[in-house]
Amino acid sequence: MDFVKDLDNRLLFAIPKKGRLYEQCLQLLNGSDIHFNRRSRQDIALSTNLPVALIFLPAADIPKYVAEGNVDLGISGQDMIVENEVEDKINQVMELGIGACRLCLQVPMQSGFKSLEELAGKRIVTSFDGFAKKVFEPIDKKLGTKTVINYVSGSVEAACALGLADGIIDLVESGETMRAAGLHDIHTLLKTQFVLMANKNSKHQSLIEKLTSRIRGVITADKYVLCTYNVERSNLPKAVKITPGRQGPTVSTLDSHEGWVAVSAMIEKKQKGEIMDKLTEVGATDILVMAFTNCRV
Repeated sequence: MDFVKDLDNRLLFAIPKKGRLYEQCLQLLNGSDIHFNRRSRQDIALSTNLPVALIFLPAADIPKYVAEGNVDLGISGQDMIVENEVEDKINQVMELGIGACRLCLQVPMQSGFKSLEELAGKRIVTSFDGFAKKVFEPIDKKLGTKTVINYVSGSVEAACALGLADGIIDLVESGETMRAAGLHDIHTLLKTQFVLMANKNSKHQSLIEKLTSRIRGVITADKYVLCTYNVERSNLPKAVKITPGRQGPTVSTLDSHEGWVAVSAMIEKKQKGEIMDKLTEVGATDILVMAFTNCRV
């Protein structure tokens, strides 16, 4: 197949090519009704229902392709955007709520280091060497030190134990890997998550807007559920305070029960148990919670 020819007039959408975040991105694509078949080890897949080509790339490279190449849309971490120094060259269209973690300065628990300044002039190992240099340059200038920043592509947390570093800069999610390596974090440099980003010069703006709307619908559907219940009209003000909805609840009269109304409202999925309890306390009955598969808000 002549992929170069097949890419003509298609929106190019870069997706992380492997790992847990790859799987989560596939769920977003599936929920957004983007149909495609990816052949084994193939880094390009053509959508069968939209003029879109999916390009599977290392997450660290995606911001540069979106900022400086022909890629129209991409999904990668905010930390990768900063490391590639392309914050001003792309549009961060939407935070996706996946891959949330912190980029932290970490040191051995017994080191005694407690601040960034105490690591000035020491050895730092990281895979975010560009960002690390920007962090320590003004500190070195102020203190007259010269911090050594060394790049490694993986197993950063082992650098201190192996004698390569006095501290590391690495991502922390749960902190389990950090603690297992005998480290603790003393400074959060950046909070990051995966975002949908767009090429500022893309010629596919209308399609970008359509895909953005679809992806936002998938994320919203995963975050919210629909809560419906019946309540006496006299208790409606109390009930509405519990379920205000995104823009207000839908209220309709119950013809078969004089003085009662039926209410529908979107509520956060993670709060559904507490909300149902509170509705019961104000006299609501027939409380139902239903999941969305997709939505537009």
